[in-house]
Amino acid sequence: MTPRLPSAQPTGIDGADDTALDPTWALILQAADCARNPSGRARSAARVAPASAASGLHTGLESGLTDADDDADTRAFLDLYRPCCAPPPDRVALVAHLGQSLDGFIATATGDARAVTGAANIRHLHRMRALSDAVLVGAETVAADNPRLTTRLVPGTNAVRVVLDPRRRLPPHLRLFSDGEAPTLLCCDQTRLGAHETHTGQAELIGVPLHETGLDLDRLLEILAERDLRRVFIEGGGTTVSRFLDAGRLDRLQIAVSPILIGSGRPGLRLPAIASMRDARRPKVRLFRMGTDILYDFELGTRTESSSPSPDEDASGLCEVVRIG
Repeated sequence: MTPRLPSAQPTGIDGADDTALDPTWALILQAADCARNPSGRARSAARVAPASAASGLHTGLESGLTDADDDADTRAFLDLYRPCCAPPPDRVALVAHLGQSLDGFIATATGDARAVTGAANIRHLHRMRALSDAVLVGAETVAADNPRLTTRLVPGTNAVRVVLDPRRRLPPHLRLFSDGEAPTLLCCDQTRLGAHETHTGQAELIGVPLHETGLDLDRLLEILAERDLRRVFIEGGGTTVSRFLDAGRLDRLQIAVSPILIGSGRPGLRLPAIASMRDARRPKVRLFRMGTDILYDFELGTRTESSSPSPDEDASGLCEVVRIG
C-alpha cells in the first residue's frame, strides 16, 4: 500500500525526543525477531511487546497498514522499518547508510565526522543496528571514530560487529576489539593470519581472499551467511559503501543529508565516472525528515531501477515523500 502523503514536504523524526513512538518501536523489534525465528525463539534478550501484536504487524507487512497505524507519524515510522521485519532472504541482504553534508562530504579533511548529522539520525542508526544481524564498517571509519556500534540509545539487542581491515592496520585496544559489548569479527587478508592465530583482542579473526580492489566480497558474504548473519547494515565509510554499491550488492542505500557546508574533505560515494546523465542511476527513493536532516532511502536492484530518463523527462513517480514523527 502506498503511504498517504500528508504534505509536499518530506517529514520525519522532528525533535530530539521521539518517545511517543516507543510502543511502535517495540512492535517493530518483536516483528523482526518473529521473522528471524518463526519457531518463536526471539533474538532479543527480553520480549519487548506482546507476541500477538508483533505477529499482527508482521502478517500485515504485505497487506497494508495495521490498526496501530492511526496517525501519519506512526505510519511513516512503520514504513521506514517495515522492510527489516520481512522474513530473511536466502542470501545476505545489505542495507548501507552514509551521513553527509549538503555539499557531499562525510567528514573533514582530517577525518572528523562528529555531528555531521543530528540526534534523530543517530538514533535511526541505532535502530538499524537493532534490526540487523550484523553491522559492518571499514577500517578507515574505525580508525577515525573508534566507534562502539551498539544500540545504547534505543531498546534492542546489539548486532554482531564486522570490521573490514584487509591489511590489519587497526590496533587491538580499540573499543570494538576490547569492550566485549557484542561479538566482533575482524575480516582481513587471509595471508596475514598466523598459523594458529584466531583473535585480536576480543575480536575473532576471519581470513578472506584479497583482490586488487579489496577483500573478496563473494567470499565475505558467504562467510556471513554461514554464520546466519543474513541482514547486514553497512554503516560506512564512504569507500566501503561505494564498493558494495559499485558491485551491485546493496538492496537499499540510505543517505542522510545535513544542512551544513563543509567545503572540502572526505566525499561520500565514489563511483566510476559516467559520460552522460543518461547513464546515471535513478532508483526509487523515499524521503524522511529526521530533525533538520533529510534521509534519502533508495531501493536498489533491477525491479526498482528506472530506465534513466533524460533530465527533461518526468521522473516524479520514482519518489515518495513520507513522514516520521
